[in-house]
Amino acid sequence: MTELVNSTVGKLLETTATIYGEREAVVYSELNLRYTYKEFEQLCREAAKGFMSLGIDKGEHVAIWASNKPEWLISQFATAKMGAVLVTVNTSYRTNELEYLLSQSDASTIILMDQFKDHSFIDTLYEIVPELADAVPGQLKSSRLPHLRNVIVLGDSTYPGTFSWKELLAAKDQVTDEQLDFRMQQLHHHDVINMQYTSGTTGFPKGVMLTHSNLVNNGVNVAACMKLSHNDRLCIPVPFFHCFGCVLANMACVSVGAAMIPLEEFNPRKVLRTVEQEKCTALHGVPTMFIAELNVEDFPQYDLTSLRTGIMAGSNCPIEVMKNVVEKMGISEITITYGQTESSPGITMTRTNDPIELRVSSVGRALPNVEVKIVNPGTGEEVPFGSQGELCTQGYHVMKGYYKNPEATREAIDTGGWLHTGDLAVMDENGYCKITGRLKDLIIRAGENIYPREIEEFLYQHREVNDVQVIGVPDEKYGEEVMAWIIPKPGAQLTEQDIREYCKGKISRHKIPRYFQFTKDYPMTASGKIQKYKLREQSLDLLRTSR
Repeated sequence: MTELVNSTVGKLLETTATIYGEREAVVYSELNLRYTYKEFEQLCREAAKGFMSLGIDKGEHVAIWASNKPEWLISQFATAKMGAVLVTVNTSYRTNELEYLLSQSDASTIILMDQFKDHSFIDTLYEIVPELADAVPGQLKSSRLPHLRNVIVLGDSTYPGTFSWKELLAAKDQVTDEQLDFRMQQLHHHDVINMQYTSGTTGFPKGVMLTHSNLVNNGVNVAACMKLSHNDRLCIPVPFFHCFGCVLANMACVSVGAAMIPLEEFNPRKVLRTVEQEKCTALHGVPTMFIAELNVEDFPQYDLTSLRTGIMAGSNCPIEVMKNVVEKMGISEITITYGQTESSPGITMTRTNDPIELRVSSVGRALPNVEVKIVNPGTGEEVPFGSQGELCTQGYHVMKGYYKNPEATREAIDTGGWLHTGDLAVMDENGYCKITGRLKDLIIRAGENIYPREIEEFLYQHREVNDVQVIGVPDEKYGEEVMAWIIPKPGAQLTEQDIREYCKGKISRHKIPRYFQFTKDYPMTASGKIQKYKLREQSLDLLRTSR
């Protein structure tokens, strides 16, 4: 058991900059932007003073709606230094979702990029807050969002009622270093410093309150498990607005003085190019990202020999994909991390020296200072090793709760302090866990329990299957039936009959999908998670029209 680090996020960066000041902290290869830890620490202090100059107090909520821009990274550590709570906003949000988040979070400030792909973020904000067009910057009064008063826009363009990022940094001189240091001394490592909204696959998204201690220690422990050090250079194509980016990547790097090498947005070819140019030793990604990288046409031409470690997480990691990442990309020490936003996010993780069999078949064992148990969902009693149940966890990493939602908090965290993940899992006698599905994803066909993950892993082994998702659809006779959504490999001519023949005699008849749908892609969240509930909706529409 390692000792917990009782540090705030801002203090952690300061300590790392003291030790590794001349080493590269941040590299945006495409922007030709490079900061050492000493430079990055200074920039974050300047931004922190800029935020204080706007009258933002300790504990106030500052929302950020942008891709992986340098300003996002600076804001993460700057707000942490001056004690504001950074509220991360999904880049795929539209009007209703943004208004809900800004309202529910009581955000006093929003930082946003003006445009992302074909979506004008600034126009969306003006639509929600028409008063902004005539407001004095910093004095916004909105009828729909009464807490919101500051709008900070990234980029070179200027907009009515808003501050530019340059103006924010220029305002640093209104606050002294002593004032910032005093503010930092008022912060406690158990203060909430980050709020992230869960995907909201059912109901409205909930604001997960995470503390300095949650984030710092998860970063420290994750870095230790993947053997990350100040000699490493981590390529970060996963979004910062998700725990994968801002904790498993950014916090892990800062905890050891490793270089953060982000991409503003994911592009498989740019990932390979960045790894080659910057001699990255580590790479993070969700399975769909690694699949896309492996399928880049000229993949063999990229020199990836610098790669050693990294994390595959965010959704189920298919065994075949994992093997290809190890063998074809050369990431011999790739790890799997399992968790959720409510656990800031890591719960279990494989280790770099685990046998490959364990690293491809499990999500590892509990992180240091973390407890994990598998319980019977009905009774709450712990089940024996090898038996399936719901994975529960307890420790420093469990969230403070859902913002302004005590009822949902009580449902998620029991009176003993155990977080109930809603995930089905099996644990072996060595503590290694295998995720077998979601409680709500379980398919019950004619009284038989069917776990989609088992069928997905089987179908992944077909040489012409690139990706597969299995869901349950309603059936009058059996209650539910199995449906498989398959992305074939490029050039493959897969048919329903091919898959049925492949299944015959290898898996039980009741597990062979009744329905098949071939597709080019899946509905995804901006963080790369596949939205199974949307697949179910599409499936119901397809089945209705085919009857």
